[in-house]
Amino acid sequence: MAARTNSESLRILLIGGGAREHALAWKLSHSTRVETIFCAPGNGATGNISKVTNFPHLFPNQHAGLLAFATQSTINLVVVGPEVPLVAGIVDVFESNGIQCFGPNKAAACMEGSKVSSNRERLQHHIPTARYRNFSDYAEARKHLESVDYKVVLKADGLAAGKGVILPSSDSRQEMYIDLHKTMVGKQFGYAGNEVVIEEYLEGQELSFLSFVDGYTIKSLVPAQDHKQIFDHDQGPNTGGMGCYAPTPIASEKLIEEVHRTILQPTVDAMRKERMPFKGLLFTGIMVTKDGPKVLEYNIRFGDPETQTLLPLLDGDLAEIMSACTNGYLDAIDVKCKPASCVTVVAAAGGYPGPYPTGDPITIDVEAYDAKDTHIFHAGTSLTSGALTTAGGRVVAATAVAPDLETALSKAYNTMSKIHFEGMHYRKDIAHRALSHHSVSASNHERPEASLSYASAGVSIDAGTELVNRIKSLAASTRQFGSKSSIGGFGGQVDLAAAGYEQSPIISSGVDGVGTKSRLPVRMNKHNSIGVDLVAMVANDILTEGAEPLWLMDTMNLHKLDVDIGVSIIEGVVNGCIQANCNLAGGETAELGDVIQKGHYILDASCSGALRNGRKPLPWKDDMKEGDVLLGLRSSGPHSNGYSLIQKIVERSNLDFTSPAPWEPSTSVGLSLLTPTKIYVRLLLTLFEKDLVKGAAHITGGGLVENLPRILPKGLRAEVEAKSWRVPEVFRWLKREGNVEKEEMARVFNMGIGMVLTVAEGHVSEVTKILEEKGETVVRVGRLVGREGEGVGCVIRDIEVWDQ
Repeated sequence: MAARTNSESLRILLIGGGAREHALAWKLSHSTRVETIFCAPGNGATGNISKVTNFPHLFPNQHAGLLAFATQSTINLVVVGPEVPLVAGIVDVFESNGIQCFGPNKAAACMEGSKVSSNRERLQHHIPTARYRNFSDYAEARKHLESVDYKVVLKADGLAAGKGVILPSSDSRQEMYIDLHKTMVGKQFGYAGNEVVIEEYLEGQELSFLSFVDGYTIKSLVPAQDHKQIFDHDQGPNTGGMGCYAPTPIASEKLIEEVHRTILQPTVDAMRKERMPFKGLLFTGIMVTKDGPKVLEYNIRFGDPETQTLLPLLDGDLAEIMSACTNGYLDAIDVKCKPASCVTVVAAAGGYPGPYPTGDPITIDVEAYDAKDTHIFHAGTSLTSGALTTAGGRVVAATAVAPDLETALSKAYNTMSKIHFEGMHYRKDIAHRALSHHSVSASNHERPEASLSYASAGVSIDAGTELVNRIKSLAASTRQFGSKSSIGGFGGQVDLAAAGYEQSPIISSGVDGVGTKSRLPVRMNKHNSIGVDLVAMVANDILTEGAEPLWLMDTMNLHKLDVDIGVSIIEGVVNGCIQANCNLAGGETAELGDVIQKGHYILDASCSGALRNGRKPLPWKDDMKEGDVLLGLRSSGPHSNGYSLIQKIVERSNLDFTSPAPWEPSTSVGLSLLTPTKIYVRLLLTLFEKDLVKGAAHITGGGLVENLPRILPKGLRAEVEAKSWRVPEVFRWLKREGNVEKEEMARVFNMGIGMVLTVAEGHVSEVTKILEEKGETVVRVGRLVGREGEGVGCVIRDIEVWDQ
């Protein structure tokens, strides 16, 4: 096929549907040579770009369908985004039918498709890289791992969506043994882990080089630096990438020249000499070590999120550059970048990189689209009945360009603040290495001693003010009749007469917290449900006295206030207050610095309520008698108790909180355990008004055996029949995995029963009917029997069934 001229119009088929493809479609659409772009499948935003049409029913693995579409649509350039179809040989399919592709053929795609082949090429051609060995036998790999005296990295040989590299989290070799077993035996990366590479761990800073290649010539964009791990400070498991920035302060002109001379050009030459010339985009991961730059890995396609960061900096026609690569005249094209900085911040779904939900609505404030030099690139999104929803682990990316890095960072995070969806998580420290580099550089110059402030001591008054302003409307949504409080004041009041209390009421108050369950939102970066737990613990407690919750005051003590996290927590508190029908009257937020572990917080609350118009407080101990029935209301899970033990059991099981939950495989361990505590207020107030209940026990810490006796008179004890309900699977798993004794389970957990009512036999049918009409499942769990002296207040019969 003859090389096309510069004037020929391009009809492009762009394969893929992530943020990378969104950025490619956006940049290609600006080319005067591009007539039209078809995205297969595209995402919830690519179809809104000028010249672009989505084909959502065509997917990257449908080679025959894509070829038929390309032929029918007179496509003359195919651009392949993801690595999987490239490794599978999709370029060969198109080129054998006379349609040009930007991307390597199947032979050249082995650079990414097999870590073993890639390493072999590097060693044969003396390209600087790490020491390594590859294994297909687990026993041999384990033996080698035991023998090496240096830190190592485990790499699954095949494709693993950017997550097949396991870095050492500590100096403990035991962790790597476990990861090796999970990869080769447990198949955590599927077939990609049939063979593994055990590679020397290179220390230094990592750079991403994205280079256009035509088989001979190589021209690179400015080096970028991405952030692989899910949490701030490079903590947690690897992801496909949580953010990126470019250019980087460590990538000097001298270093870039050295990388081109010793690594990139030799790589391209070696591929050609091996009779598999590389054409397309070569993405090379470089580690800048004390011994100079070395190759970490090769990828055969645009990186994600590097693409979203580098294409806004590209000063030129992307379509023309791609055409030059496919036709072999890249040496005649200038590849230049603007003298500016660009930052990309990625927002992921809750639970990612483990199991995550999809289908959650996404809202984006209009001004985010109007901001100059900012972009929102969609990754895992789709349009459902015209509404934008989540459809992947990494959901959207906010990108900003500015003359300097600090301004670009500010603009990117400001754009991200305009994006909202359930469980949304993003890192708050993108470009921290560059900022640290700037700080070190600045420290080498004399400067006057700075004046001290509260902020310099680690406390931000501005952040506290912003939090108050952002949660005022949330708190107002909980206001009830008689409430005279407003967030931001010194206290709150309730006018009991205005609230309907005609006689002097009895006031009930309680205080509680969520304990070590508060560690879990931090691990999962999902903070919008823990507030429900906080409300539930105190509202359910005063409910057991027959009181209607009226107002709640919360306390949030933190290492340092993150306003977004603070708002998310309060959203949960508001949700809980609405369920409990009480007013969020106020609260206190305090930054305590090193008193609290970095990133963590402690939540407590007090709740006050009242008994209406002369009603007698519960429990009615004098009215209780032998034969009264114990009715159990189901819990939603462990609620807010026993999480110190739960954490130890999860750790012993070699699971992490992003692993699929063995008791609920459709979600992760962490998300399942974050299920908020059930609030029983609306269920029970009707019963109390009808005087149908003699006592109510909230089953919290201490379980059934400690909490039921709290509402009983001397002379009576609770006799509970363990056979009367099936214990939920989460408790069965905890008992089995932790080898916890039955008696200990009964003292720590609610075992599936969150509230127990004491009811006269004659009222059981009416109580059951009222609760069932409200959608509640009622369990007759036991009865009251006689007790002599100070005997045991609660006995659980047939507890052995918990072993079955």
